[in-house]
Amino acid sequence: MVKINRVYTRTGDEGNTRLADGTSVPKNDPRIEAYGTVDELSSILGLCRSLLLQSDKETAERFKTLDAVLRDIQQDLFDVGSLLATPVDSELQLPAITPAHVEALESHIDALNDSLVSPKSFVLPGGHAAASSMHIARTVCRRAERLCLNLEGVEGDERSIFIYLNRLSDYLFVASRWINHVGGFDEPYWIPGGGTVKKS
Repeated sequence: MVKINRVYTRTGDEGNTRLADGTSVPKNDPRIEAYGTVDELSSILGLCRSLLLQSDKETAERFKTLDAVLRDIQQDLFDVGSLLATPVDSELQLPAITPAHVEALESHIDALNDSLVSPKSFVLPGGHAAASSMHIARTVCRRAERLCLNLEGVEGDERSIFIYLNRLSDYLFVASRWINHVGGFDEPYWIPGGGTVKKS
């Protein structure tokens, strides 16, 4: 268990921070940008979980399994962040992100997708507040994926980070649709040229 005794350390006041192995890097280092975005993603998933719990009692009961999966994903994302914060050649012992994590996400995707019809068009964010927040999480996940693309240490049996994030964004998309389905919300679709705001 990690114990944090003090929140502020003043060590980053000059614009630098340290990786897990103690290496000092600027706070805008690509590795920091990547795991900072993963942290942002986890925060949004926390918001989504809170919104799920605010549904009416019957619907919130149906959301319990999804909430448990999101909790596990938050744990996974902290593992992802710790790996991104650690250079590949470090001897630190860290939790792994393996193909099994990806397979678990695929299983969750299939389970949710079984009760959904194919979308009629591109899906727009909207409907249940948790579904909308899930779309925000999806776009942040895609950004994290892009930021990881050129980093060392995102591939391999113990660091299937890039593939995990790619599959996670798919899961978040399907989960947003499933939330609207369970919550009884109509799914918003993109209608080409269908906006009512026209240029004068």
